[in-house]
Amino acid sequence: MLLQQPLTDNLELLAKQVVEGFIIGLHKSPFHGFSVEFAEHRLYNPGDPLRHIDWRVYGRTDKLFVKRFEEETNLRCCLVVDTSSSMQYPKDEKKISKLQFSCVAAASMLQLLKRQLDAAALALFDEQINYISDCRSASSHYRMLTNELQKKISYTSENKHTNAAAALHQVAEQMHKRSLIVIFSDMMDDAENIEDLFAAIQHLKYNKHEVILFHIIDGVQELAFEFENRPYEFVDMETGDRVKLQPQQIKDQYIAEMQSYLHMIEDKCHQYQVERVAVDLSEPVEQVLYSFLLKRNKLL
Repeated sequence: MLLQQPLTDNLELLAKQVVEGFIIGLHKSPFHGFSVEFAEHRLYNPGDPLRHIDWRVYGRTDKLFVKRFEEETNLRCCLVVDTSSSMQYPKDEKKISKLQFSCVAAASMLQLLKRQLDAAALALFDEQINYISDCRSASSHYRMLTNELQKKISYTSENKHTNAAAALHQVAEQMHKRSLIVIFSDMMDDAENIEDLFAAIQHLKYNKHEVILFHIIDGVQELAFEFENRPYEFVDMETGDRVKLQPQQIKDQYIAEMQSYLHMIEDKCHQYQVERVAVDLSEPVEQVLYSFLLKRNKLL
């Protein structure tokens, strides 16, 4: 794994190292074209960029036409990071937490966006939005956003619930132009709040934003429920509720209910045309980003 230096060190430098690790393998901008939508053709005028010529139309009509787009600007991207208490799992100095993973991944995406002269915004939320920035492309703005993420690397809080629905509604209100919205969350909200959450995502989609969800989970303990066969006291990081039990007593039931919950999230994402990127904390940050960006690159 590339993350060899302490996460409390310079996050900007760490993000640059992550980006340098895979940028060579990407032959064109992984985000190019996300923020433009084809509208119509017009006749070619001398001086127009040749890359916008529709050669298929030329083959049929023997005339040069240029594709026109609804929004011919660079990408606008808002990174939305869940900082609720459950994102601090696992609390193990030898392992990267879900929040630390999100901060490094988000900072790495900021480095990519900065390279492309794109505009970025950042939103941090738990029970409410605690930080939200404007969408800008200045170098000083990128340093400010990275600094906000740096503050969260060692962030600890107790009993901070997840209220992604309210946060996403606020993001939808603030992002006035069509943008790419990238959400980093473990989606550990109450099951009864899922409809509200996806109503907020529908708000984003209604405003023509593209939404990508990095769904971050610890595969060993949260999915497979792998614990030693001895008594444990489990603590809900968001409510503080405690329960003492032997893992083997509920393992099968837990796995079944967790799989059902994940399938519901996956189905909802498919229904609302949200790209869900399943992230296991055992995977290196750079490998997750490389696989995702390479996939998006092939789709363009």
